[in-house]
Amino acid sequence: MMKKYFKEDQILFNVKKVHMIGIGGSGMCPLAEILHSKGYSITGSDNNESDPLKLVRKFAKVYLGHNAENVGDAELVIYSAAISKDNVELIEAINRNIPIMERSLVLGALTRLFNNVIGVSGTHGKTTVTSLITQILIQADFSPNAVIGGKLPLINHYGVTGDSDIFVVESCEFVDTFLKLSPDIAVLLNIDNDHLDYFKTMDNMVLSYSKFISMASRVFVNGDDRLALKAVENTDNEVFTFGFNENNDYYPINVVNDKDGFDFEVCYRGEVLTSVANHIPGRHNIYNALAAFSVCHHLGVPVAKIADSIAQFTGAGRRFEIIGNYGFVLADDYGHHPTEIEATLTSAKQLDFNRVIVVFQPFTFSRTKMLKDEFVKALSIADEIILTPIMGSREVNTYGIYSEDLQKELKNSIIIDGFEKIKDYILENYHEGDLVITMGCGDIYKVCRLISEEKNA
Repeated sequence: MMKKYFKEDQILFNVKKVHMIGIGGSGMCPLAEILHSKGYSITGSDNNESDPLKLVRKFAKVYLGHNAENVGDAELVIYSAAISKDNVELIEAINRNIPIMERSLVLGALTRLFNNVIGVSGTHGKTTVTSLITQILIQADFSPNAVIGGKLPLINHYGVTGDSDIFVVESCEFVDTFLKLSPDIAVLLNIDNDHLDYFKTMDNMVLSYSKFISMASRVFVNGDDRLALKAVENTDNEVFTFGFNENNDYYPINVVNDKDGFDFEVCYRGEVLTSVANHIPGRHNIYNALAAFSVCHHLGVPVAKIADSIAQFTGAGRRFEIIGNYGFVLADDYGHHPTEIEATLTSAKQLDFNRVIVVFQPFTFSRTKMLKDEFVKALSIADEIILTPIMGSREVNTYGIYSEDLQKELKNSIIIDGFEKIKDYILENYHEGDLVITMGCGDIYKVCRLISEEKNA
């Protein structure tokens, strides 16, 4: 399929010196690496020291803190969505008529430089499936490029640059960002009721996914998900389905649940291809494994190598990630939607713990307001709940929603404001046999850092 170029692409293609504001972000760092591999000279800045910055410094000049002088002789300035419009470097670029591009536009332009782009979309599971596809391709010596929304333990990084024409891209639906990409293969994992502050209706959301998959020549879709099937029902593209139903192209049989995950055999249109040991808990991760398996199978990866990589996969960073054992087991998870919380806590309750304690940071007022009842239902799975105040992020609380509105409907729940206070409470109250899991897509993971630092001091 012929790639459609955007007018902004020409800006990127006509320059070689690039400055990146917020270069230490998980989405910016792998982007910088790919640009560097394509011959661009990179500088960047960030307010905070981080692990990604250490990697970027191997090939780029990095400034800690923002200053107009950091822009230097850049021919293009790239900024992340988290950068405010009054950032001094952004203003400097505008005043000097240096072109500026938001990260998603650059990522979209890069997808048009590769002929085998795999765009992984869906409300839930994007990071896990993007990570798993990337791990399979790396271990099968396919030398992929990738931009992942979380850290892949295999490479201890958020992305990778390779020598092939394969580019694996986590494709986010928020504000239709994924429509700036040009996938050759589209993966659609599921469609759920998120980002309704933008989409307004589920029909609008399904329409956006339909537009996304229409850009690809091959589509891999969850055949058990009603809305995902609705999104592909009018496509002329080649469609492959995966799921538990045996009407799907790819489906599991002889599923066995153990404490580490699930073992099963993968069938393709009635033929058993191989057995798989999936060592990450949760029934939803069978879907994730099938999605990655189906894509890599069609890319020509031998089934034995796919199965070996799945068996070695321990999950993406912040996806039920075990941080350590401090008298209690401490874990961290990115889940911020009720469906994700329910899946993770259900999986946790099936493991051998006396109590499951969730520390949840609600993210955005709109999501918390619209899905309040669903949050209460999902969080109730835990034995005890610690809530933080809502992290508003880009929003102002015009919704009149507070964590207290959740807390009053949750048994065994409290609200604690401040990560140091949460750390102290956890260390005082939880013991051997307990699982404490921090959840949310904001900065709740910092509680884990505080506990680790104190215990390892």
